[in-house]
Amino acid sequence: MTQKRAMVEPDNSELSIRRQCELIGLTRSSYYRTAATESEENLVLMRLMDEEYTRHPFFGSRTMAYYLSRLGYKVNRKHVQRLMRLMGLVSIAPRRRTSIPAKGHTVYPYLLRGLEIKRPNHVWCSDITYIRLTHGFVYLTAVMDWHSRYVLSWEVSVTMDDSFCVSALERALRRYECPDMFNTDQGCQYTGGAFTDVLKSHKIQISMDGKGRAMDNIMYSMNCYDHSILS
Repeated sequence: MTQKRAMVEPDNSELSIRRQCELIGLTRSSYYRTAATESEENLVLMRLMDEEYTRHPFFGSRTMAYYLSRLGYKVNRKHVQRLMRLMGLVSIAPRRRTSIPAKGHTVYPYLLRGLEIKRPNHVWCSDITYIRLTHGFVYLTAVMDWHSRYVLSWEVSVTMDDSFCVSALERALRRYECPDMFNTDQGCQYTGGAFTDVLKSHKIQISMDGKGRAMDNIMYSMNCYDHSILS
């Protein structure tokens, strides 16, 4: 999405912005949309929450709000919940209805339970994580080989749309042999047709973590959170 916006030339005298958007398959609302910015205070809170979540990934919004209040910050749970959603932080403690797919999206069964993975390109996986920067944050998605733990491709984005997930998948497929299976969570970025259609076109079996199964893809999450993959 970001790459398409960059292709639009607002000073083009021959083609209007509307016509340029039509030609590259971009809606005008997406072109004019800008990423929301957070206040300096919220960025400080997000940094503290990110650090505490790394130490205690089972903390929910209530515990995180209590932690911040002990540090002297006046925040309520609703404020913390909004920031945690923005950062993509979810407690790994089991709870009901942890993943609700988008309406109309297909959810596939989890195929890896009891499966012995002995070779590369048997199973790939992907997920999204949050990375704190000096003056903000970005979202990182990566495609990884389950057997070797090798990061095959990655993309960053300032928004949580599915385009950067699809881009990372397509890049990995161009560079490496297709896997037999691909595992993700039930996030709308992965259950949507843009992502699953790419897998189907390459005849790759689709596997998705079950509801309430926060540990199904924990191996990926721990590896992906290592920011060294960007170096």
